[in-house]
Amino acid sequence: MKRKVSLFISIMMVLLLALTGCGGGSSGSGDAATDPIKIGWIGSLTGDQAPWGKCESQTVQMLIDETNAAGGILGRQLELVALDTKGDANEAVNAVKRLVSQDKVCAILGPNASAQALAITGVLESAGVSDIATVATNPKITVNDDGSVNEYNFRVCFTDPYQGAVAAGYAADILKYKKAAILYDVASDYSQGFMQYFIETFEAKGGTIVAKEAFKAGDTDFRPQLTKIKKADPEVILMPYYYKEVALSANQARDLGIKATLMGGDGWPSDTLFEMAGNSLEGSYVVNHFDYNDPDVKPLTEAYIAKYGTTPEINCYMVHDAYKVLLAAIEKAGNADPQAITDALTQVEVKGVTGTIKLGEKTHNPEGKEAAIQKIQLNPETGEFEYAFMQKYGAN
Repeated sequence: MKRKVSLFISIMMVLLLALTGCGGGSSGSGDAATDPIKIGWIGSLTGDQAPWGKCESQTVQMLIDETNAAGGILGRQLELVALDTKGDANEAVNAVKRLVSQDKVCAILGPNASAQALAITGVLESAGVSDIATVATNPKITVNDDGSVNEYNFRVCFTDPYQGAVAAGYAADILKYKKAAILYDVASDYSQGFMQYFIETFEAKGGTIVAKEAFKAGDTDFRPQLTKIKKADPEVILMPYYYKEVALSANQARDLGIKATLMGGDGWPSDTLFEMAGNSLEGSYVVNHFDYNDPDVKPLTEAYIAKYGTTPEINCYMVHDAYKVLLAAIEKAGNADPQAITDALTQVEVKGVTGTIKLGEKTHNPEGKEAAIQKIQLNPETGEFEYAFMQKYGAN
């Protein structure tokens, strides 16, 4: 009798496990149809890029809370699994390995840095789980040199070739500059990619690069490079790197008496930038993904401030659109299977706060997005620096 009871219990346990395993039809989001759908996020929660990562992860949590309060998706709640990459590519790889093997996420949002997004490609392919990068602009993240697309890498931002071409085109065609200098981070894929396409476009439009000087992330003294740049007498200086070094180098440039216009890209925007170097950056131009003052943007800004009590970084808006694309793909797939979601990512189109997002099948990049040219200036009414929208501008 005891053997029969034991056998009966064993059979029932096997049947229970089998039924549970079939409930969700997916290894990427919890097994049972009623379990939460797990979404991964990776980014820098510590280190110099922490302000962006913290804002990004908080935004995703806020959006998931809103979705869950409205009933979830496909009759299920969502659950965020957020991991810190510490601004390091190896840490990004480790984080993704955990998300796909241990946490069983259906997809991943982030990171906002190109080096990290490039590093995780192999893990995504092995696991068959997609990632939507937010502000990672290196072209090789989604498309290889031979033109083949990385099946599981997607993004909602424009690329370095586009960003560099826009900056150079605006400097040459609109500002009518003929002489440009460049100060860049030799250790950054983002910085070097941006620089490369700026040079190609600026020279193609008849401009001359009169100086090109390098530094390495973490440096704090840029005066030797800036002294050489000053002697070259450029009209504009491209600074294609992140806000901390931008602030330090801008302050030192002005201290040396450099009057040239400063120009940068999506690595600049941060409230910390104005705190560190607002006066030095007045009159500078930034290639950005959207206009902060667009009416479609303000509700998200207000919601973030209401929840967290601080002004959001650019990452808030970019990860918002990545999240919306992912939700649309889950709905299109009709389940939380990672491969079905991957297949659906290029079949959906969403109206985001940075524009309409439609990911191309052959590029996995957003199609037709224009850049927003912004000028840093002092608002006479508030006494604070702001990004003043100048115009939408596309590479040509």
